[in-house]
Amino acid sequence: MRIGILGCGHVSDQYFEGLALHDFLTVVACADLDRTRAERTAGAHGVPRACAPDELLSDPEVELVVNLTPPQAHADVSLAAIDAGKHVWSEKPLATNLEDARAVVDAAARAGVRLGCAPDTFLGGGLQTAIKLVDDGWIGPAITGGVAMVTEPGYETWHPDVAAFYREGGGPLLDLGPYYIAALVAILGPVARVTGLTRATFAERTIGVGPLRGERIAVEVPTHVTGALEFASGPIVSVLMSWDVWATNLPYIEIYGSEGSLSIANPDEFDGRPRLRRVGPEELEQPPPPPGTVEWAPIPLAQPGDVRRGIGIADIAAAVREGRAHRADGEFAYHVLEVLLALARHRAGDGVVTVESRCERPAPLREPISAPVCPGPK
Repeated sequence: MRIGILGCGHVSDQYFEGLALHDFLTVVACADLDRTRAERTAGAHGVPRACAPDELLSDPEVELVVNLTPPQAHADVSLAAIDAGKHVWSEKPLATNLEDARAVVDAAARAGVRLGCAPDTFLGGGLQTAIKLVDDGWIGPAITGGVAMVTEPGYETWHPDVAAFYREGGGPLLDLGPYYIAALVAILGPVARVTGLTRATFAERTIGVGPLRGERIAVEVPTHVTGALEFASGPIVSVLMSWDVWATNLPYIEIYGSEGSLSIANPDEFDGRPRLRRVGPEELEQPPPPPGTVEWAPIPLAQPGDVRRGIGIADIAAAVREGRAHRADGEFAYHVLEVLLALARHRAGDGVVTVESRCERPAPLREPISAPVCPGPK
């Protein structure tokens, strides 16, 4: 599949490097509003053509557009690519509101093109191994609940152009939250109900690095969000998503079952090994041992962990050629976004929010994603 990358900013290098791992994917063009940046990026990654965004969208050689624009532009750019007859992969979130997200999903369906959306980290060996452990009953036949924790300081400590992260479409909820909710939905299936509380702890943030160092920017989104997700399959998962935390001993994600617990590495990465703790004599002591004092077993990866951003695009390419569904699809991304926005709605004092959408739990990987098997000539 021939790919055009639209947006040559901070995350684009990760995509170029990840796509290069798949010999059936070829980046034929890249574009940016800043033509100089597009040309510099093309030179760095051996891309044959650097161009303006509208030129990339009209290029007949481009089959799939990778939309790496800022979140506030995701929906418009994806709709333009779909209107041009291209398959689309969007960085997360799919849009900054549900109306725009639904418009993108419906437009792709009408046009008969594939729509995929980050994150695709749940296709890495770490999370796929966690999915297999749960599916195979290693923590018991009943899953009772879990926790998911984003606990970091704000991006102004390291990002030189951070203002967009504190506007609509940003904040820990929509920037990092998709990795955690996507991982949970891939493990437990769709979410049915949400409740929580949010706050913007500081009205302003001060940029700490780069040419804008010392400049103060307004905070327009929640930076500390806590709540609970009730999954349609039954488990209840507590969540904390914050850019107001300097230090913590909290896990990234843990899943609790009737016969044990599973600790999952950072869902923003592909290769973290999950750790398993099945019920042992220590758990039966009264009082039980303090957290962190019993041994957990690290589990070897069941799928490759040396994949990068772009594995979801490889899955789309293989799915198109093989005539099957791809995993990180539009309905999955829409459901993840609805869950995240339901958490954000509690600024208005909402109670329990019912999640209206449902999605299919993505099919677990049984073997690595590789070059698609194309049908021969008829």
